[in-house]
Amino acid sequence: MNKTIRKLSILIFVLAGIALSMGVAFLYQGVSKNILLVNLMKQEDVRLSDLGVTGPMANDLIDSAKTAQTAGDTVREHRHSIAPTYKDLLAGGRYDPSNPKDLTYAQALNLENYLYVGALSFGVTQVAMATGGFMVVMAIALGAIGFVLFTLAGIKK
Repeated sequence: MNKTIRKLSILIFVLAGIALSMGVAFLYQGVSKNILLVNLMKQEDVRLSDLGVTGPMANDLIDSAKTAQTAGDTVREHRHSIAPTYKDLLAGGRYDPSNPKDLTYAQALNLENYLYVGALSFGVTQVAMATGGFMVVMAIALGAIGFVLFTLAGIKK
């Protein structure tokens, strides 16, 4: 019986090691990509007020999921003031890059997508960090359980 418990405790130690290494990898990727996103957005040095946002967040730099989402929503509103949809913009015709209205709409669509992808990316980094943190906690718990089983297997009755 003690040999079986000892083998089980070793298996649990191995699983704890795997969970720990995966957790550290998730945390590293989440933190490093979050820092990258923040730095890239800070380099652009765009504030919500630059897009016409007013209120308490107006002077905020666009460098987080919340500000990117707010900025994306604002650009979307502005784009819809040009035309409610891309189909409406074209009105049965084709995109004309020499037409200022078409060009402005396309640039707004591009900026809106950039901001929404940024907001989504921040969410993904937060999920990676939370998952990594959970894996580290589970690794510690598994390690503790493995230690207890290993110790109990060594006690002679």
